[in-house]
Amino acid sequence: MRIATWNVNSLTARLQHVLDWLIANPVDVLCLQELKMSDDKFPLEVLQSAGYHAAVFGQKTYNGVAILSLAPVRDVVRNITGFEDAHSRVIAATLDTPSGALRVVNGYFVNGQEPGSEKFAYKMRWLDGLQQMMRAELAAHERVVLLGDFNIAPEDRDSYDPEGLRETIHHTSEERQHFRALLDLGLVDGFRLFDQPEKSYSWWDYRMLGYQKNRGLRIDHILLSHALVPAARSCTIDRVPRKWEKPSDHAPVVVDLAL
Repeated sequence: MRIATWNVNSLTARLQHVLDWLIANPVDVLCLQELKMSDDKFPLEVLQSAGYHAAVFGQKTYNGVAILSLAPVRDVVRNITGFEDAHSRVIAATLDTPSGALRVVNGYFVNGQEPGSEKFAYKMRWLDGLQQMMRAELAAHERVVLLGDFNIAPEDRDSYDPEGLRETIHHTSEERQHFRALLDLGLVDGFRLFDQPEKSYSWWDYRMLGYQKNRGLRIDHILLSHALVPAARSCTIDRVPRKWEKPSDHAPVVVDLAL
């Protein structure tokens, strides 16, 4: 089973990219972030024609998440349970695989703007809420994948300039502690299960030739519950779509599980 996450930075602008990528990479599950469209604008029929079921939690202009799956999805939950939020940032669903149920939680984590700002305080509250939700999800489901755009570079090696950016947004001690807290619940960073090339990033700024100079961050992650770790065969970042015309600033991240 292949599961991928991709912040497409507007599905309206990048729908053809998604369709082209799925043809070249027929994954079983694709989790999208930053749809930037309301549910009624979601291209459900187009994606169904490509063979995918979809669970959607959209929002006009901002945010929005979706789970595309070759298998039907059930028990869909939208937003963080018990956390009041006006933004569409989390969607969870269960997929039935030949080897049992798989719970998928797709998140577009709060950016946070800058430390000390109200948006950063919101990010901290949001991450507290997500931690509580994931504790419950892991108690209820043995096989869980938490994936998406985390807006956190968890280690220095996940940043092109760890010293120059230390304690700036995506790099703060508080954000990294929240990332570790998710791992402490019983999750593992799928990308770090395998040897990876140095300077492996999933996001590059559009400005100042960020991609061309590989001035990037690894902020898109796939976390696996312990029950899934023995099934993990690879986890990679696909940089190809970042080279396309008018690309998203993020690249897909893909995990292969022997399920």
